[in-house]
Amino acid sequence: MAQIIGGIATSHTPTIGFAADKNQKDDPVWGPIFQAFGPIRGWLDEKKPDVMFVIYNDHITSFFFDHYSAFALGVGESYPVADEGGGARVVPPLPGHPGLARHIGESLVADEFDMSFFQHKPLDHGCFSPMSMLCDRTQDSWPVQVVPLQVGVLQLPVPSARRCYKLGQALRRAIESYPEDLKVVVVATGGLSHQVHGERAGFNNTPWDMQFLDLFEKDPVRISEMTLAELAELSGVEGAEIIMWLIMRGALSAQVKKVHQTYYLPSMTGIATAIYENLASGPVAGEVERHRAHMAQQLAGAERLQGTYPYTLARSVKAYRLNKFLHDMVTPAHREAFQRDEETSFAQAGLSEEEKALLRQRDWRGLIHYGCIFFGLEKFGAVVGVSNLHIYAAMRGESLEAFQKTRNSPMLYSVASTEAGKKDWVDTR
Repeated sequence: MAQIIGGIATSHTPTIGFAADKNQKDDPVWGPIFQAFGPIRGWLDEKKPDVMFVIYNDHITSFFFDHYSAFALGVGESYPVADEGGGARVVPPLPGHPGLARHIGESLVADEFDMSFFQHKPLDHGCFSPMSMLCDRTQDSWPVQVVPLQVGVLQLPVPSARRCYKLGQALRRAIESYPEDLKVVVVATGGLSHQVHGERAGFNNTPWDMQFLDLFEKDPVRISEMTLAELAELSGVEGAEIIMWLIMRGALSAQVKKVHQTYYLPSMTGIATAIYENLASGPVAGEVERHRAHMAQQLAGAERLQGTYPYTLARSVKAYRLNKFLHDMVTPAHREAFQRDEETSFAQAGLSEEEKALLRQRDWRGLIHYGCIFFGLEKFGAVVGVSNLHIYAAMRGESLEAFQKTRNSPMLYSVASTEAGKKDWVDTR
């Protein structure tokens, strides 16, 4: 089974990443940052984790206020670096671990955390900045896979400190019940004290930073009971993002072994690093089996529903590229390009030969079996002139006429606009 071997805490200021890119380890200002990360790199070289679960917040780069979630878990295969306005850093994409991410997501939802999930979104400095210091990378790859968790801490209301700590405790149950033997490190990013807006910009509070680090190690529950206003007063409003650290701390044992800690305040942000080794014992009695049964409870018995394919995270990851192609039919330029030259649009979307064949053949049942969601198929149908009823009939292996005999009315419809609607529907079984 998977094991949490420890937790790493680190600030994620963007200057850390740029210092790494410029190799400023001998600079008197930036040198202390490199020194702070040195012991962590040594610890990681010794422990050789398979996966890092990275807790960070996006800075209105890939996540904007048109849809802003409290907890967004990355479940995809890879994550490129984001362009934050001045051009993207030249670093390779971080490889994901979809299997572990999917298991964690299912477990957290079973524990009543309302998660959102993302794939193929670029990650900004909140994740890439500390990763640049933690790992030796080549031009093309990283030595470890990641599962990113984006926490929405910029738009009020935000999750409470207590909610973050409880999420960490649920995260521990999730990771420790994953059946594959993996060594996992939980990485918490952000802070320490800083504020970057208003007349209070430049606020720092080193005494509180020191007290926070002590409480975080020895008595994290006391921090979890603090309000956002209390944290903002002591840390600065943006410094209150330290609630993300509580997710990592909640995932570890009550008592931890701190093997490293540094603190450095060069300018705007208190930059801290720390390593906490997990002292948790192995599973007790049947707790893992009970938790897996708890995770499976909501879908228990669904396998008996013949011709039914619940749209799980596994299906979502497998068919992401194809579902995105179908979803993008809502964009005029995309559907016009498809209508102009199907094969070119398939190639530009990077579809596999199997995916192309399913679309060429309008194989509605095959598309569902592959992992497409119906609400993408109806958009595709609207563009190619196939009604929803034709699609339903084809999935059942029936003619339109035979399917309509099972309905109360012979009506035909689709999601196409009035102007785009078909007046001469044909049987496409």
